[in-house]
Amino acid sequence: MAAFFSSLEKTIGAGFVLLVAVIILISLVTGQWFRMDHGWFAFVVRWLHVLSGIMWIGLLYYFNFVQTPTMPKIDPAELRVGVTKFILPQALFWFRWAAMATMVLGLLLAWMNGYIVQALTFQKGFLPIGIGMWLGLIMAYNVWMIIWPNQKKVLGLTEATADEKAAAGRMAGMTSRINTMLSIPMLYCMIVQQHGV
Repeated sequence: MAAFFSSLEKTIGAGFVLLVAVIILISLVTGQWFRMDHGWFAFVVRWLHVLSGIMWIGLLYYFNFVQTPTMPKIDPAELRVGVTKFILPQALFWFRWAAMATMVLGLLLAWMNGYIVQALTFQKGFLPIGIGMWLGLIMAYNVWMIIWPNQKKVLGLTEATADEKAAAGRMAGMTSRINTMLSIPMLYCMIVQQHGV
């Protein structure tokens, strides 16, 4: 059992098998089988949007609540180099692609449900989701256009002097904090829209 759960791929695969079992169980108990219609596809896109959003915001919160405050406490000779060389590049990979997936799936969902223009232009009845969408778009822009280019300097993937690396680290850190701030009203707006507020 331990060998099985030591593999992330097997664990994720088992999660999807369990999902299918849960869907079948719910269908058997309720007598309602899903139909592969527009509503079902919109639901799947929403589910994937939420799943990728959890990955994105989860990593954002990991960086801001765990890694950033902890790194200065680590002796560089001990673990800090390993975190910077191995963990951070991997975390940033999932972070930026989760941001992209969340943004693309959210826009696709709004288009599928016929409210993308109304939301993005803040029309009546779509103000909360519109604000949430714009905050999410700003956050995704920050990830790809500010945080990632600066982190590439910090990680040594782009040439930079020591002073440029320090400035890049500060800019990436500040932008990450801005995204953390924006995530609070963004998540509120995404959820409140479902409650007709």
